Amino acid sequence: QVQLVESGGGLVQAGGSLRLSCAASGRRFSNYAMGWFRQAPGKEREFVAAISWSGDSTYYVDSVKGRFTISRDNAKNTVYLQMNSLKPDDTAVYYCAADSLQHRIVIQTMEDRYAYWGQGTRVTVSS
Repeated sequence: QVQLVESGGGLVQAGGSLRLSCAASGRRFSNYAMGWFRQAPGKEREFVAAISWSGDSTYYVDSVKGRFTISRDNAKNTVYLQMNSLKPDDTAVYYCAADSLQHRIVIQTMEDRYAYWGQGTRVTVSS
């Protein structure tokens, strides 16, 4: 079982930066790939980025490539999402999630592959 708590959201102007954190509690955080998803107002939740359990592999949705960076510190049981060059379209509630399987080799982008979710942190980007 993994419990997840996001932090770091807020209001920022377009072009600015934010770093989201997701602190995990429970055993074996380092065994799970981790993902970030977001849900904009009036839209369905979408995949943003993911990192393998070892941290060796990452994957991003095209709209954030080159602007967002996902990383993890297994010693601190924390995964991060560094968001630069933010745009109004990035406005959303951001959720971190842990893969349903330990040591999965292939990074997953579908919500139903993630079993544990945080409560979300809101990011608002003003124009």
